[in-house]
Amino acid sequence: MTTPFLDTARRVIRAEAQALETLADALDDRFRAAIDLMRNTSGRVIVTGIGKSGHIANKIAATLASTGTPAQFVHPAEASHGDLGMITRDDVVLAISNSGEAPELGNLIAYSRRYEIPLIGITSREDSTLGRQSDVVLLLPKVDEACGTGVVPTTSTTMTLAMGDALAVALMENRDFTAENFRNFHPGGKLGAQLSIVRDLMHTGDAMPMVQEGDGMAATLTEIGSKGFGVTAVLNDAGKLSGIITTGDLGRHIENLMSHCASDVMTRNPVTIAPDALAERAVGVMNNRKITCLLVAEPDAPDTVIGLLHIHDCLRVGLG
Repeated sequence: MTTPFLDTARRVIRAEAQALETLADALDDRFRAAIDLMRNTSGRVIVTGIGKSGHIANKIAATLASTGTPAQFVHPAEASHGDLGMITRDDVVLAISNSGEAPELGNLIAYSRRYEIPLIGITSREDSTLGRQSDVVLLLPKVDEACGTGVVPTTSTTMTLAMGDALAVALMENRDFTAENFRNFHPGGKLGAQLSIVRDLMHTGDAMPMVQEGDGMAATLTEIGSKGFGVTAVLNDAGKLSGIITTGDLGRHIENLMSHCASDVMTRNPVTIAPDALAERAVGVMNNRKITCLLVAEPDAPDTVIGLLHIHDCLRVGLG
């Protein structure tokens, strides 16, 4: 059963989806030219717009900045009252106006022309002031707004937002921007937790439980108990990893346990993880193997232990 409200909602969403298909088909070499300007600048991408375009510009600036392209939103009205000083000759300006005639953009456009600052315009009118003055025009196709009256920015703002996302992702892929890079800009919240790396959470130095192969059970149990992880790494005479002892290993050798040494009880070839691996991956390994700790070693030196990661370290930052 449908209602007029659902019919309206579906009509709006389908209109905007169709507009995005039209936009994708309309992209041409000017998109590549805009990417080249943004990629080669030694400064920032200054994103600007007024009204609904200003809100979209703010989001585009934030997306660019978080994906490796230094960017800043500058309000065009404030620019006319001193904020033009934020824009340097090393920057690129990305100006947004569906009509291309927003009067608030006038001073900023003139400033970019006076000081030969590259200007990229996103507009639906190539013959507009913004279109004529821009070094590169990213043209929005002529499609109806989804409101039905043609006056409420809906389809046009959706296309503009998508254009900004396309620019950001194209630049990101060109720079080989990785999840680890993204993490550096998103240290907080759930996203920051998901992108945490093992190195940030692992225990090192004196906090690491370690015994030698020849150590007796008294020393081994003391090490396990004092470090509080329920495990200990076992090293050979050369200081290289030869095994791990867990509470499970102790239980399997409980009979005459104190007569054994560490090498008698340990599990050889323990699972390790690289320090730069995502902590999310470490949680998956621990869950799959039903263990609570992972020893940390560099991939090119798997027998050299540099840390220990406990499941509680991952839970503490919101993983697991």
